[in-house]
Amino acid sequence: MNFRTQIPLEKQSKNQIDYNSNILLIGSCFSDNIGKKLDYFKFQNFQNPFGILFHPKAIETLITNTIDKKVYTEKDIFFHNEQWHCFDAHSKLSNDSKDDLLSELNSQIQLTHQQIKKSTHIIITLGTAWVYRFKETNVVVANCHKVPQKQFAKELLAVKEIVDSLQAIIDKINQVNSQASIIFTVSPVRHIKDGFVENMQSKSHLISAIHQVLNNKLLYFPSYEIMMDELRDYRFYAEDMIHPNQTAINYIWDKFHEAWISNTSFKIMQRIEVVQKGLMHKPFNIKSKQHQIFLTNLKEKKNQLKKEFPHLKF
Repeated sequence: MNFRTQIPLEKQSKNQIDYNSNILLIGSCFSDNIGKKLDYFKFQNFQNPFGILFHPKAIETLITNTIDKKVYTEKDIFFHNEQWHCFDAHSKLSNDSKDDLLSELNSQIQLTHQQIKKSTHIIITLGTAWVYRFKETNVVVANCHKVPQKQFAKELLAVKEIVDSLQAIIDKINQVNSQASIIFTVSPVRHIKDGFVENMQSKSHLISAIHQVLNNKLLYFPSYEIMMDELRDYRFYAEDMIHPNQTAINYIWDKFHEAWISNTSFKIMQRIEVVQKGLMHKPFNIKSKQHQIFLTNLKEKKNQLKKEFPHLKF
């Protein structure tokens, strides 16, 4: 007997991910989870240049500013709680130096512009349709940076607004790279601070909007649906009961890699994992002959991989 339902996934027939691919990941924290897996297996990738971005308007702002080569100046940042912040970026970019923050923002814009132009795959993860609008400027922000909530108006993006935002993202990317496969997904992270009903309403708006823009070049990976339908048990959540735990992340990664990564890359991934596990190995005696042989063999394996794929770094 089969005691659970499984979401059918077909192997992608075009533009599969391999070790020649170059991947850009933008969006909710699930992008970081997939990004860590791509890092571990040494795929070429570039993750969240402005930090985690939760909603489509924030991603649209980043893509627009990147393609238009925006230059950030003092008027784009503000000082709060002894640090300089930018409403377009996550707090991980915040800095106690104004000049350093501006330098980092402008550096990431340049790097991201170059990355979009050369990306073979762009993975966009949407987390929520709830946004905060800064009342003083009437602009939707990516992050509130603990500025008092009374200075913001909380809004739920309508499906039409999200469709328009996604289309703007697609159009901007196509201006500089019309060949990249754009993969949308919805984060399985539960935004229950918005409320249980409100979180489901938010996710439904995101899913409805995404499916209105999909076509042969715009694709969807059902990470949210896998979490909700295949892993529908609290044992697959972290202690906060909000984020997927490592078991769930590994499971969804396995599904992604089965659907999107080329069969020719599987053996390379296995070889890289042997090296990765070898690098994490802790010997009983680092001076033993057995360990020295192990290190020599490990070095040979690394060198052979680097010879075949010069971009690999261990």
